[in-house]
Amino acid sequence: MRPPLRSVVLAGGGTGGHVFPLLAFADCLRRHDPAVRITCLGTPRGLENELIPPHGYELRHVPAYQLPRSVGMDLFRTPDRMWQAARAAGRILDEVSAQVVVGFGGYVAVPAYLAAWRRELPSVIHEMNVPPGIANRLAMKLTPHVAVGFDHQPVQARALRKAEVVGVPLRRSIATLDRSARRAQALAHFGLRPDAPVLFVFGASQGARSINLAMAAAAKTVTGAGVQVLHVTGARNEDVAIPAGLPMPYVTRRFLDEMELGYAAADLVLSRSGGMTCAELAAVGLPAIYVPYPYSNQEQRRNALPVVQAGGGLLVDDAELTPEWVERYVPELLHDPPRLAMMGAAAAAYGRRDGDEALREFVLRVVPG
Repeated sequence: MRPPLRSVVLAGGGTGGHVFPLLAFADCLRRHDPAVRITCLGTPRGLENELIPPHGYELRHVPAYQLPRSVGMDLFRTPDRMWQAARAAGRILDEVSAQVVVGFGGYVAVPAYLAAWRRELPSVIHEMNVPPGIANRLAMKLTPHVAVGFDHQPVQARALRKAEVVGVPLRRSIATLDRSARRAQALAHFGLRPDAPVLFVFGASQGARSINLAMAAAAKTVTGAGVQVLHVTGARNEDVAIPAGLPMPYVTRRFLDEMELGYAAADLVLSRSGGMTCAELAAVGLPAIYVPYPYSNQEQRRNALPVVQAGGGLLVDDAELTPEWVERYVPELLHDPPRLAMMGAAAAAYGRRDGDEALREFVLRVVPG
């Protein structure tokens, strides 16, 4: 029999892509054993401060510093302050008698990985993106225990080829979502009509300016074609002017905490393609038009590519997402229910809802008896 988990340290912060899977995994651990001690590591400035304490988990702050963009000796020579941060993380590991560190990326994960390595404690890395983030790339030199959200073959980075595919831990409200059963409630919640298709638009937690502007300019044509829109513009993005007097409902929100209601209301999604977004949309079987963030190392394109190749979505470059593109293709797709159904089924066949449980099983195999 496997020994119980008594004390687990979870490290990850900065963005929702790190914090949401951390929280979903914490919830999974607590479902199995309410007595397990869960300690989350974060920084004073990250999104974790808004999300982790309200969920009832202990959040401890450690210093975190931006790292060089490549893994090499420069990274290990940055170290005075990095080892200071690792010592701070190590004091927390000792205080809580940690059995294992599970990291989800972000700069705050590096001190935790280093502290665990110095104590010969097992570390587990969970990575959604290809190529991996710099923090997790460093950790892959310290531990062999790597779990990934998606099977990215044949584009998988070399560092991930021996990783185990476990899926992405999802919030239970999404992992257990029955869209058809919740649709009427969701439409009523947003003031949308039951007799017309719904386009659900969002960027990341901060929004996506290019998507917002394209939709604002195309709003008259899209709603004139009988399409309703639910548009989350982003909590930290500037407002966009949506025309008044549109022929169909066009509902805007700055931020949407209950994403499951947005998914339940939607027939089609137009969004960025962060790892968390791709995992959630595939899990609930929603067809999507993915618009990868262009100013990066293309991990968002790689995130979306497998589900698009499986038939569950379309991929559009940010520069190509003009109002004219939206007007030409989006209403046509929303008025083609058989095609939407095929895309949704393909997405659901690719996605998985058990990432939290699969990661827990992985961690249990790593913790020594």
